[in-house]
Amino acid sequence: MQPAYFGIEIGGTKLQLVAGDDTGRVLERLRYTVERRHGAAGIRQRIERALVELSRSWEPLAVGVGFGGPVDWRTGRVACSHHIAGWSDFELGEWVGARTDCLVRVDNDANMGALGEAMRGAGQGANPVCYVTLGSGVGGGLVVAGRIFHGARPGEAEIGHLRLDRDGTTVESRCSGWAVDARIRRLKAEGSPSLLCELIGDTPGGEALHLDRALRENDLAAWRLLKEVATDLAFGLSHVTHLFHPEVIVLGGGLTLLGEPLRAAVAEALPAFVMEIFQPGPRLRLAALGEDTVPVGCLVAARQRFTSERE
Repeated sequence: MQPAYFGIEIGGTKLQLVAGDDTGRVLERLRYTVERRHGAAGIRQRIERALVELSRSWEPLAVGVGFGGPVDWRTGRVACSHHIAGWSDFELGEWVGARTDCLVRVDNDANMGALGEAMRGAGQGANPVCYVTLGSGVGGGLVVAGRIFHGARPGEAEIGHLRLDRDGTTVESRCSGWAVDARIRRLKAEGSPSLLCELIGDTPGGEALHLDRALRENDLAAWRLLKEVATDLAFGLSHVTHLFHPEVIVLGGGLTLLGEPLRAAVAEALPAFVMEIFQPGPRLRLAALGEDTVPVGCLVAARQRFTSERE
């Protein structure tokens, strides 16, 4: 068997286990769809079997775990899961360590994604790097000098909870996938004449998936909505810019499948919210690793844990 680092991504819809090398390159991958009805116990059974399978070819040096929910990164304990029952207060790091007999680093999946993009993706060579994931919710992470920034307990780079006004409007309530879905539904309810409203049909859910086609066909309502979302996100990112001055901000998550139109719209809106001395502000880039963003971050974290123990 060859030595390798292991990475585990535990999300609300997918589970990935990878083996990788010192550079964060994925050498082998096992991917599964999460069956929520089996709860956390079902996911752990799947992980156990997958670890056995990976270990037939690779000897784990250390394991990085990206979990889709709040965790205590110092101990590896899960705080809770908003997606799957049965994870609250679970000692995930200890559990994985007992099954691999090696060092384990557990962190929030957005933090692991930030580390992956900063060290091996769109943020390579930049410092600091801010990562924002626009999915069903909005998450983020900050990487400074190659390490995840956590702050004082229980601090994290929770960009989704940044307030956009004094009434409690947050970045997540304006820029997440569900928030964009709701905006599109409102457009249709208001009788907006647009291709976007024609495409979404009458069954609620997944409305944002139709934005790409509507934008490509130059639907004005779609472009207006994109500008609104981009402006809200840029306003939130202006606070990140003033506080941490990232060299690069990486945009990831399902909503960024819109690609360059979204990135360009945020980049265009951001300077208006940033003080003159910081102009033109950080560079905005789309995530480069795709589905590997979190697993690669897990591999980098595993290597950091392994190396720190040997120093």
